[in-house]
Amino acid sequence: MAAQRLGKRVLSKLQAPLQKRHARVTVKYDRRELQRRLDVEKWIDGRLEELYRGREAEMPDEVNIDELLELESEEERSRKVRGLLKSCSKPTEDFVQELLGKLRGLHKQPGHHQLSPSGDSDGRSLSPRQLHPAPAQPP
Repeated sequence: MAAQRLGKRVLSKLQAPLQKRHARVTVKYDRRELQRRLDVEKWIDGRLEELYRGREAEMPDEVNIDELLELESEEERSRKVRGLLKSCSKPTEDFVQELLGKLRGLHKQPGHHQLSPSGDSDGRSLSPRQLHPAPAQPP
């Protein structure tokens, strides 16, 4: 009796690979790069809290690292960050220079695609449905 149960388990394991499995798209990320990005994001949040202490309502909603990395030059990045901080009453030049230094070592995230003002994708990204198609229904 125990031999039959063992035989069934072994047989079921042998047959399992023959079943059609649905593939999932996965992306392998560089852990070190992700940690560096996270550290920069935390640094940005902390510094913005310092710069806007007591005036949090005026703080920019977001300093998007990928948008900054897409810009051609440090001059453009500097201009963009200064524009985001225009409502800050405290000196921001140190923040801008430190941020530019931190951005030098980062790379744009793969799969980051900016949306147009109308909300349409620039055509380079896949929708979640394309990334994870619904499983085929058995006949």
